[in-house]
Amino acid sequence: MDWIQITFLAIIQGLTEFLPISSSGHLILIPQLFGWQDQGLAFDVAVHIGTLSAVLLYFRQDVWLMTRDWTTSLVTRQPTSNSRLAWWVIFATLPAVIFGFIINNGLEEALRDPLIIAATTIGFGALLWWSDVKGKRIRDEHSLSFKDILIIGFAQALALIPGTSRSGITITAALMVGLTREAAARFSFLLSIPIILGAGLLKLKDLLDSAHHVQWDAMIGGVILSGLTAYAVIALFLKWINSIGMAPFAWYRFILGAVLIALFI
Repeated sequence: MDWIQITFLAIIQGLTEFLPISSSGHLILIPQLFGWQDQGLAFDVAVHIGTLSAVLLYFRQDVWLMTRDWTTSLVTRQPTSNSRLAWWVIFATLPAVIFGFIINNGLEEALRDPLIIAATTIGFGALLWWSDVKGKRIRDEHSLSFKDILIIGFAQALALIPGTSRSGITITAALMVGLTREAAARFSFLLSIPIILGAGLLKLKDLLDSAHHVQWDAMIGGVILSGLTAYAVIALFLKWINSIGMAPFAWYRFILGAVLIALFI
């Protein structure tokens, strides 16, 4: 990989990991547009580390309080709002983990067809817009119930279908159960931590098992660039989301889906 490709792909990954616009759609489209070869497993590991570092750094206070109260509650049996939120993140992650193991037989690769990605990009973009318009937007993430968590958790499992967007579908589900835009985004970002960590560890295992040459400058560059970009995205998204809403992201998804259809039909 040259530094133009390293820089561009790392920034795109940092942008699309947390915005509700489907990272898989971009990662299919961009190499096609520029005639690039696949970036490889090592680079995938690097950008996962970068985006994980960004979300952990931004939510470091929340993660510390959730971890502290969750650990304490195991001993005292006295739950707090932070320990409950930690449990909700754990429970909402389980459906994606279970379904991930079920379809880890090549089905996910079979679904990486550009036209399938185009359809899910457009369809789930419309659902995101609808949930933003129809959602009550009156609750925060600490008010979630177990029923709400099941809805959000099973919605996150749908993100195993390329083009869905993990952040997009979890924000959609959170809006549907009445969370505010900011609360929906915050919970989606917290929920990304175990998912990104798990995906990164699986990719790292595959990397260690492979005999591929590791381009260490690309790895380090990918970590730094994707991390800085993702941190800025999280901060700006949470700052502006209440005023701009989900419509711009839905329209962007419609355009991206149309471009994919035009290129691959």
